[in-house]
Amino acid sequence: MSAMMRGNFRMALSGIRGSKWRSLLTMLGIIVGIVAVVTVFGIGEGVKRQVAGTLHHFGKELLIIKPGKTQSASPAAVSNADGLFGLGGSTGLSTKDVQTVREVSGVQVVSPLGVVSGLVQAEGRPKEITVLAASKDLPAILNQKVAFGEFWDKEDETAKVAVIGQHVADAFFDEPVPLGRSFTFRGETFLVRGIFEDFNAMPFSPTASFDNAIFIPYQTATELTNNTAGLYVILAKPDRPEHVAAVKNEVAEKLRTAHGGQQDFTVMHSDQTVAAGGEVIRLLTLWICAVAAISLFIGGVGIMNIMLLTVTERMHEIGVRKAIGASSRQILGQFVLEATVLSVVGGIVGIVLSLGVVGLLYAYTDLKPVISWTAIAVAAAVSLAIGIIFGTIPAVKAARKDPIEALRHE
Repeated sequence: MSAMMRGNFRMALSGIRGSKWRSLLTMLGIIVGIVAVVTVFGIGEGVKRQVAGTLHHFGKELLIIKPGKTQSASPAAVSNADGLFGLGGSTGLSTKDVQTVREVSGVQVVSPLGVVSGLVQAEGRPKEITVLAASKDLPAILNQKVAFGEFWDKEDETAKVAVIGQHVADAFFDEPVPLGRSFTFRGETFLVRGIFEDFNAMPFSPTASFDNAIFIPYQTATELTNNTAGLYVILAKPDRPEHVAAVKNEVAEKLRTAHGGQQDFTVMHSDQTVAAGGEVIRLLTLWICAVAAISLFIGGVGIMNIMLLTVTERMHEIGVRKAIGASSRQILGQFVLEATVLSVVGGIVGIVLSLGVVGLLYAYTDLKPVISWTAIAVAAAVSLAIGIIFGTIPAVKAARKDPIEALRHE
């Protein structure tokens, strides 16, 4: 770095320190834009990793059959309330569909998931808790262990038993292992037979509430509801992972035949769900980054306005420098450098703040954002570019100023 460059750099820093509040307000748009870009990219990448981790825990061979026709490569594939299993979405599957899937060659285990409405009461305290109907094969399908007790078996498909999530045990029964405790649901008394291990949380998805759910046998649920339990998804796994594609196609064909040739359902495997979920996150990230880009543009305009004001305020200085031999190129370089320093300092502040936001989200929410070094590099490059681009116009104005007119300026 030449002596003149070092001098210009020191002058730029001195200008920022000399008018802290004006510099801060000038950099505000840059800071907000950088925080938005880095934070959103961090959240998006973190959510994608969480979703992929949850699905890989369940197993890549997991088949998910949902009501309604969707395209796996489209955001519509995850347009319902739960991008994974469809919890909270439409119900359009039946017990016959479960049997159809079970009879497909190569299918090893099958479990429906249905919502059963009603209040749960224990010791006279009614609470709204999600009650899900499932088959005995649910733990094998989800690769989910029962931490205490056991899941029901084939002989208990019509029994009044339940397996609960960890949060239900703590919040509803006020003890970590309420094995043998009972509760009343739809006029029947159920016995707690097991407690699941904590489920892998999936952000923005009610699947995370499996820890807050009570599971009862599906046949018991059909008896309680006169076969009106809302069946919103069927989960299945093939006997071998390499048979996923063939089994998926056969399941789709069998269901299409059972539905009279209508494609009013969707069969997906977990990798397709990850891809579809990633597409939605990508689109949301792009939209938010577009808003952040507007903020950065406004920040750039703010820098240009301040630099134009600075040129006017320092017109006499410009005249003196030109009178003693400074070239237009040197004046141009000085003011471009000052604008760039202002923008880069704003970028650095924005990056530091965004790291703090990411850390707070990681510590105090269910989100697990990651630090995206790509986003940080892009943010740094953008802040540098904004300083150069929006600082050029004021710098050109200063460089073209006639030294005589500049010296006459008061």
